Amino acid sequence: MSTPTPSGAPTAPAAPTAPAAPSTPAASVMAETHPVPELRPTPLPDVTRPDVGSIRIGEWVADGPERQRAVADALLDAWEAGPLPEGFRSRSLLLGTDGRTVLDYEQWEGDEAAEEFTRAHGDTVARRLGEALRGVEHPLPTRFRLYRSMRPPVGAARPTPGCVIIVSFATDGFAAARRFVDELFELVGGSQRNPGSISSNFHISRDGTRVVNYSEWVDEASHQRVVEGDLRAGGAVMNLIERLPGVRGLGFRRFLPHRGLGRPLA
Repeated sequence: MSTPTPSGAPTAPAAPTAPAAPSTPAASVMAETHPVPELRPTPLPDVTRPDVGSIRIGEWVADGPERQRAVADALLDAWEAGPLPEGFRSRSLLLGTDGRTVLDYEQWEGDEAAEEFTRAHGDTVARRLGEALRGVEHPLPTRFRLYRSMRPPVGAARPTPGCVIIVSFATDGFAAARRFVDELFELVGGSQRNPGSISSNFHISRDGTRVVNYSEWVDEASHQRVVEGDLRAGGAVMNLIERLPGVRGLGFRRFLPHRGLGRPLA
């Protein structure tokens, strides 16, 4: 299956400083940005990195495989042109095996950093994208926080993911969402044990109406074997979903790694 150290040493007198440069309209935002060279390619996010307080998950829907890849590349190219604020952690774009969908997974220090970036640079990014997104469907992304993650047993190998499964659930509020995830962990023993499974990372939306499992697998075939086995109708997992009030399964989509951009952990 698929959260100031003071120094006791005396300090030397501060050296004289040059007069401050005149401010610009964007000074308050640009002062907190870092140049793009500090970032690095990261096709997949580190889902459990500890410096993330806000996650945005969305999809872009193109009209075929060629446009699907072009959309993903255009989106990342626009952000690679920078600058990106200090509160940015990562953005990963994965290609759906349906040949149309692009998964957009963003990590931020917090909501404020993401919203300030959109206010300050949203128009600039839109101009860079130009015609690349014309006619592409894009429902508004949903804000999430990571609730719990499931890993392989201690000491087990953790291979590089070759496939990501997004499993979605509708929930009637936070209590139902947390109860579902907690009971699922108890049911399966709290660790990944199916061959080919790497991790399950359960996100709960800010309004409590969605649970998304960002689940990493070695490949599509490994996941399909579990779909036809442990996840079949009448199995323990499906029975749990059916008996819990306020939880409704919405299905899953498969995605393959493509491109990403991330800031290394400090």
